[in-house]
Amino acid sequence: MTGKTYLYSFFTIVICLFSIRTYSQQLPKREFRGVWVATIGNIDWPSVKAGNNVAQQKQEFIDLLDQHRSAGLNAIILQVRPAADAFYAKGREPWSRYLTGKQGLPPSPFYDPLEFAITEAHKRGMELHAWFNPYRASTTLNPAHFSDEHITKRHPEWFFTYAGKKLFNPGIPEVRKYIIDVIMDVVKNYDVDGIHFDDYFYPYPDSRNTPVPDQITFGQYNNGIEKIDDWRRNNVNVLVHDLGVAIKKIKPYVKYGISPCGVWDNKENNSAGSDTRGLSAYRELYADGVKWMQEGWIDYINPQIYFPFKNRAAAYEILVDWWQKHTYGRHFYVGHGAYRVTENKIGWTDRSQIPRQVRHLREEHDAEGSIYFSSKSLTDNLVGLQDSMRNDLYRTPALPPTMPWLDSIPPNAPFGLLVKNSANGKMNTLFWQKPDVANDGESAYGYVIYRFNLDEKVNIKDPGKII
Repeated sequence: MTGKTYLYSFFTIVICLFSIRTYSQQLPKREFRGVWVATIGNIDWPSVKAGNNVAQQKQEFIDLLDQHRSAGLNAIILQVRPAADAFYAKGREPWSRYLTGKQGLPPSPFYDPLEFAITEAHKRGMELHAWFNPYRASTTLNPAHFSDEHITKRHPEWFFTYAGKKLFNPGIPEVRKYIIDVIMDVVKNYDVDGIHFDDYFYPYPDSRNTPVPDQITFGQYNNGIEKIDDWRRNNVNVLVHDLGVAIKKIKPYVKYGISPCGVWDNKENNSAGSDTRGLSAYRELYADGVKWMQEGWIDYINPQIYFPFKNRAAAYEILVDWWQKHTYGRHFYVGHGAYRVTENKIGWTDRSQIPRQVRHLREEHDAEGSIYFSSKSLTDNLVGLQDSMRNDLYRTPALPPTMPWLDSIPPNAPFGLLVKNSANGKMNTLFWQKPDVANDGESAYGYVIYRFNLDEKVNIKDPGKII
């Protein structure tokens, strides 16, 4: 339970009769079912820049939400800071060029995309997590793409260039403080359900395996750490830890999750690693997801296991099993590569690859959920994946799993239920009284409505009865 006050307003019941395949297996009542909505390069949204197209941007997002909700998803991971810029108004960084076509230019007629997205998601009973890229400052070196207010112009000494991009230097203490302040603008000013990082920490090695140009910074800020690799990991760890502390101090109910690349480290280099031969988040990106979970710094880990079963370098089943053993009581959501389902490569020629992955999660590992990259792959219904979700994998609704370390006291139940029939007898409207606050002083922020026939036994463990 949280201090939030919005309600899920699904009060009207419409009775429909239709034929559907019969399933014997009951699906989980609680499961995280998310999708990444990427804004960088306008991958998923918006398809048009704001200007005279604000109405179209809004409608596109509404349509996107409706499609995902109808497919059984319950969470949106919206990229709000693709490159030290913003898809929101109440912050310190310039408007994103992916929103308006020019960095620093506000949408016209004005609206706040993040505020709009949160409102629309909550109307549909969906969570919205704000997705940040902490260190990426640009995807280009073209000066025409930078506004005068961009942080790369205000503090050029905070950045290094790698593979044609400008990146924040994680070793500079002022950089870490700035990034935390940027994210806390959103935590303080918006009713987000979560804060989310993806896999971009130190840069992925380029084709020449060029060293990261931070040796001078290491000399200035090593704080007695002898090895540069350990120092880089510590820089990321400090950011992850300090941001978590800042979030929980202001809004302890806001979830905090990170989505690293799928391989923490390989067994051949680290006896604690997985039996894989993939790029190592720990060794090459300096991202130590195991430590974040072990220390309780984050609420969920969401490794991007974008590999099929029996992949020679990094098999899906091996990685899922490995990560499940390293959750330390926190949530584990698998990142699925939905964008890969049309590939004609080993494993992906099996067009049921991702449905099999989801079933494997449930049957073998009892994982708490899945997140898909990305929205476009689902809304385009590649290889019928969205149909599989709607008609099979997610045919009944699910509530997000609880996080007892955030709040172990449930809300009080509502009372005074009243059903009012419409004049034509085709609709019923429900009314109830809001309950008193619970022992922790918090009230319910949403309601789940179940529907049973008169001759049925009430069983609120059955997600098929949620409307």
